Amino acid sequence: MTPDATAQPRRSHARANRARILAVARRELSANPEATIEEIARAAGVVRRTLYAHFPGRTALLEAIADEGAEALRGALAAAAVPADSPEQALARHTMELWQVGDRYRTLLALGRQCFGDAWFADLTDPARRDAVAIVRRGQADGVFHGHLPAEVLASALGALMLSLLESVNAGLWEDSGPGAATAILIGAGVPPERAAGVAAGLAR
Repeated sequence: MTPDATAQPRRSHARANRARILAVARRELSANPEATIEEIARAAGVVRRTLYAHFPGRTALLEAIADEGAEALRGALAAAAVPADSPEQALARHTMELWQVGDRYRTLLALGRQCFGDAWFADLTDPARRDAVAIVRRGQADGVFHGHLPAEVLASALGALMLSLLESVNAGLWEDSGPGAATAILIGAGVPPERAAGVAAGLAR
């Protein structure tokens, strides 16, 4: 057997190991943010040396998870961009797509923020913020969102509300798969509650 033929299975095995370690680390750290490298390795079914071969330490592991979360965020923003949406639909869809990412990574994003700082978190979320500002500005121009605040300020306030709702889920105070959050965000933007719930429910269907 040629060296290339034997190297390919080894590379495939290494990729599978790395993917399994990441998946397990995401699960373990979500359940227990203080989980150690040893605990994560044991849960992944690998020895500590194997984990360190892929991730030299806890920071490297968090960086890999953060990169995964950033990719998921980019995918969510792409999925939320539907040109035919009204401003209300666009804001609700934006919220519901981001909610799926936030729900999956909420604890890990908090860990990343602690580890890498507020500037890292701001860079990570800036594309979502810019999209939200554009949606809010369009809704204000159409008269369906509050106009008493600049679009940047209102979008920032709505983003803070969404993070607060995610923290409530993390604390076990609330459960939602996205429509409830979208309804709350639309109400915060100035949409009447019944209309907001109807828009969110329509997208959920």
